[in-house]
Amino acid sequence: MLVVVPARDEAESIGACLASIAAARAALAECEPAVATRVVVVADACTDATAVIAREAGAEVVEIDARSVGVARRTGIARGLDGWRAAGGGAQTWVAMTDADSTVPRTWMLDQLDAARRSDVHVGRVVPEASHLSPAALAAWHALHDELPAAAAVHGANLGVRASALELVGGVAPMPLHEDVDLVARLRGAGAIIDERLRPPVHTSGRTRSRVEGGFASYLAALGAAPQVE
Repeated sequence: MLVVVPARDEAESIGACLASIAAARAALAECEPAVATRVVVVADACTDATAVIAREAGAEVVEIDARSVGVARRTGIARGLDGWRAAGGGAQTWVAMTDADSTVPRTWMLDQLDAARRSDVHVGRVVPEASHLSPAALAAWHALHDELPAAAAVHGANLGVRASALELVGGVAPMPLHEDVDLVARLRGAGAIIDERLRPPVHTSGRTRSRVEGGFASYLAALGAAPQVE
């Protein structure tokens, strides 16, 4: 299983992210010791210590200067799969994705493995951390998302896909945002089997200042600004 984490100036959060992945990796190793894993962090145009912290945490680190989350995900996937493909494998490798400002539950890699045994794609849930959100924005988030069925909302912070399915649709597009939604739409169009089970969510940043206008932070900011219906 390959875990890919794009990061841009996430020195404050990458440590917690990788610690949560390490815990999930340990849980997987306890239950499924035969499953090989690797973690690749793609430090994209970072001006802080993101890459240093990631290396110290034991992740493989690729440094690029694309300023594009789609390019970062694509680069991490390519780097991670190269070794396994050289050894004659890789097609059935499961690629699990999260973001550097997120923390995964301890069962995350076990859940990803279970999805891999049932499907081609896992579209997981996320929950924004309350620390950066107004009560109104947090309430609006839960009102809109808590009752959604599995796989209804796409988040790059909690996504998984088989390498062969990725190859079939041309991989992650080099887009500056919404590359996750675009990928899942193309996978659905190609007839990929989508995991329909509700699984524990990934916790992600609730910050409302977006590095790319129109991204997740912009969405959260809009929720906070919207008038509340009583």
